Amino acid sequence: MSTTDALSLAARSETSEAAQILQPSGWPIPKGYANGIAAYGRMVVTGGVIGWDHQERLASGFVAQVRQALSNIAAILAEGDARPEHLVRLTWYVVDMEEYLSNLKELGKIYREIFGAHYPAMALVQVVRLVEKAARVEIEATAVVPR
Repeated sequence: MSTTDALSLAARSETSEAAQILQPSGWPIPKGYANGIAAYGRMVVTGGVIGWDHQERLASGFVAQVRQALSNIAAILAEGDARPEHLVRLTWYVVDMEEYLSNLKELGKIYREIFGAHYPAMALVQVVRLVEKAARVEIEATAVVPR
């Protein structure tokens, strides 16, 4: 068995009670996300979450807004009796792709501080603007809590 096949098999077999990472054989192992996840259980879904606090004050700057948005998602998950390891999908909407790409190292650190080393399926989309004009990022989350 080749190293790639072994890594693929390891990724496919990485499971929890609720979710199984889907890693097609021969595909490169993604860094910081999963290609897909199969999950069984109770769904917890957020709306689009931006980087503002409970008084609707936006954090200053892209990285600070990401930190606050991820913290907000963690709080919403907790309300639904879910944890970050239950996440199966995140969809990020950013107003500036270069701003995202130029901060990858810091974003990864913040992500791991809040969600740990659990990487669900993710999509990243650049948009013209968000509903809140000063918002730089909006993130939707889906989690599946084991029954």
